Amino acid sequence: VQLQASGGGLVQAGDSLRLSCTASGRTFSNNVMGWFRQRPGKEREFVAAISWSGEYTYYADSVKGRFTISRDTGKNTMYLQMNSAKPEDTAVYYCAADGAARRTYQANNYRQRGLYDYWGPGTLVTVSS
Repeated sequence: VQLQASGGGLVQAGDSLRLSCTASGRTFSNNVMGWFRQRPGKEREFVAAISWSGEYTYYADSVKGRFTISRDTGKNTMYLQMNSAKPEDTAVYYCAADGAARRTYQANNYRQRGLYDYWGPGTLVTVSS
C-alpha cells in the first residue's frame, strides 16, 4: 500500500499550486484522508482533512480560506488546492489516510497524526517572497 504525493515545486507568493495524493495497493475511497506539512525546523502539523464521505472538510486556521481539500474517488486520488501561497507555506507536504473505512470522528480528531495509518513520503513546496 502506497500513498504518493506530487505537485510540489517552487512558486512565488500569491501564486497557486495543486498537490495530488494517489493511492495504490488498496482503495481509500471511503476513508478519512488528510494533508500535513512540516516546515523547516518545525514539527509536522495538520493542514486539512476530508471525511470518508467527502461531505465534511477541516482546515488549520493558517490555511482556511486559501486551501481547499477534495477527492476523486474514481481515481483514488486526493487533492490540495493551494491559493494565495505565502512564504510561510514553505514545507514538505504529506498525505495520509485512515486505515479504517467509513469512520466518523469528532472534529478535533481529524487534526491528530495518530488517526492516520498510512503516510506518503511527502512533496516539497517552496514559496518565494
